[in-house]
Amino acid sequence: MAGVVARQDLRTPAVFVLETLAVAACYYAGGRLGLLRELTVAGAVVSPVWPPTGVAVAGLLILGLRCWAGIVLGSLLVLMHLTSLQPASAGVLVGSTAAPVAAYLLLRGVGFRTDLSRLRDCLALVFLGAFGAMLISSSTGAALLVATGDLPGRSFWGVWLAWWVGDAMGVLLLAPVLLMLRRLRFPPHWSRWKEAVGLTVIAGCLVPPATRSPASLLFSVYPLLIWAALRFQLPGSMLCALYASVMATVAATDRIGPFAHMTEVQVMVNLQAFNGAMALTSLLLSAVITEQHRTRRSVERACQELVEVLEHLAAGESAAGRPPDADGGRRPDAR
Repeated sequence: MAGVVARQDLRTPAVFVLETLAVAACYYAGGRLGLLRELTVAGAVVSPVWPPTGVAVAGLLILGLRCWAGIVLGSLLVLMHLTSLQPASAGVLVGSTAAPVAAYLLLRGVGFRTDLSRLRDCLALVFLGAFGAMLISSSTGAALLVATGDLPGRSFWGVWLAWWVGDAMGVLLLAPVLLMLRRLRFPPHWSRWKEAVGLTVIAGCLVPPATRSPASLLFSVYPLLIWAALRFQLPGSMLCALYASVMATVAATDRIGPFAHMTEVQVMVNLQAFNGAMALTSLLLSAVITEQHRTRRSVERACQELVEVLEHLAAGESAAGRPPDADGGRRPDAR
């Protein structure tokens, strides 16, 4: 027994180290992906979608607060890739860690469920986990840039807004996908795999031209999101939204298609409006449809139980009205 306890004690630090390294690696990988596409706002270079925030929030929701060390390590690696470490880097690390931790605490405080099957969970992720908590990282980062002289004071609000929306988009677009992948089982038993293949092919053929055409065809993506949400709920709609967001971000940073003749601020505003609308549509519509399906199943189950009760009562009444046995007993109405 003592040997079992000793092995368990040794296993706990090892698991913590592995989880920390895994979160840090995913955070750093997300940061490198986010740095592939950048926009210049008010003289500062920002990422329109910052995937590490989604990685951090999803990691906290899956592993708990113990993975904060992985977030710090991953953020440190991203900073070291961008620039040399300075005293102000400590403030960036604090803001990058405090924002996801605040999102986790806020979501836990309202009883958040990671399956995102309720409308209230999706609303909590949007307004508490993304728009609310990411105010911490954007405010800290922009304030440090101004305090160190790297950013003029008049440019604070433009950089702050771009930073905040980029962090929020990372949570809205990536965190649901990571939470969904956690619950995915292989091999998936899809009853509509042909329809899934058809949706994938149509999305692959429609989204790239829609995001690169100068005719402003971005709105044509929304029927795909609705189709994916109606038939495949959260997995289909969020994967479709993520793909469309990636393609739109590539078009925006390359200044092609509908973003060709826009100013820097207009590109940021239009891109983030498109990404935010897609994320909200996918999350909220999927949650409503999932709740309706759950309500229908509950009603069907209640009806089945009611039918079974009625059949049981009918069988009991039939038994009470049967003729007497062959032992000479009388019927209840015999005189």
